[in-house]
Amino acid sequence: MINVLQALRQHRITVLLLAVSAVTLIGCKSVTSNDTVDYKTSGAVRGPNLSVPPDLITAQADRRYIVQDGTATMSEYNSALKKSVQSRKSVMTGMPGMRIARDGERRWLVVEKPAPELYPQIKDFWQENGFLLIIDSPSTGIMETDWAENRAKISQDFIRSTLGRVLDSLYDTGERDKYKTRLEVSKPGETEIYITQRGALEKCVTDSTGSCISTIWTSRPNDPELEAVFLARLMERLGMTQEQAKAQVAAPLGPKTPKAKLVQQGVNTAYIEITAGFDRAWRDTGLALDRSNFTVEDRNRANGIYYVRYVNPKDLGDTKGFFTNLFSSKDDSSLKAKKYSVLVKASGDNSSRVTVQDADGKPENTAAGLQLLTLLTEQLIR
Repeated sequence: MINVLQALRQHRITVLLLAVSAVTLIGCKSVTSNDTVDYKTSGAVRGPNLSVPPDLITAQADRRYIVQDGTATMSEYNSALKKSVQSRKSVMTGMPGMRIARDGERRWLVVEKPAPELYPQIKDFWQENGFLLIIDSPSTGIMETDWAENRAKISQDFIRSTLGRVLDSLYDTGERDKYKTRLEVSKPGETEIYITQRGALEKCVTDSTGSCISTIWTSRPNDPELEAVFLARLMERLGMTQEQAKAQVAAPLGPKTPKAKLVQQGVNTAYIEITAGFDRAWRDTGLALDRSNFTVEDRNRANGIYYVRYVNPKDLGDTKGFFTNLFSSKDDSSLKAKKYSVLVKASGDNSSRVTVQDADGKPENTAAGLQLLTLLTEQLIR
């Protein structure tokens, strides 16, 4: 069987040798970048292809979430982005009452402005940073980017620095990122902004001899530092100086303390016990949902309910990797996604419970319900 990576490397070596010759002939000057996060030159503006992992849950079933289809060209994207930036210049003035809030190892942004005023600016912010949005829902205050590659992770060697983007397609980090943003109204005139990152990693599939015969995309751990980078950039976008934004984000975080545990009653009946009042439990549960395979479709803070969709990898026949299955042209993940309600309720002054209900509002006392609570617990104790 053909060794895919070996063949690819051989092809790249050939191209690079040609590139060296080109450098000698044209005598270009070297250009390097010190930016450690750069998605603008990545595949964010392209439609789905084999180099980009698919979304864990597609939003194609609801067209209101789609802002651009997969056939958008670079010129169309740049043109739309230019118009968007020009139309927003009048609102890019400094914004008072903006701060980073903390709870243990978690950060989020608090702005003394109504969510409807902030939403279009945050949407522009993600587009200006090189992302396409696959979920764009002003009514719920939720947006989500497509998968993109952080090209700043690719080393700037002599050849690449000289020829620049001519050879970009030959380099790949083997990693992709996507970001969710959720706006919460904490009190009248004040908005909490949460940014969460999810990552994918390309890994080899080996045969019996240990040779790499193909690659698959798998999930990789959440990176809080990437979230911090974009929180700081958003603060700059909203009017704070770079130094002020970096100083706020860089302030020490609190200690990490376990505050959630899974409690089982019988075979399948279970709930999550959180050692915190409702406000903190609501916030932590929302972040846990954002960082996992759930898609939050709506929420009702007054009643303590998150309305979510979830795709179980087993329902997709997870034999070649979750990402690969969802990327298939026969992708039926939107049909496999099931709807649930995640309930957060105070059970005391400093305790809350999280339970799961099915689409009909009945307790999900099944193996699936236990699995969902287990996944949430894993995120809550991280």
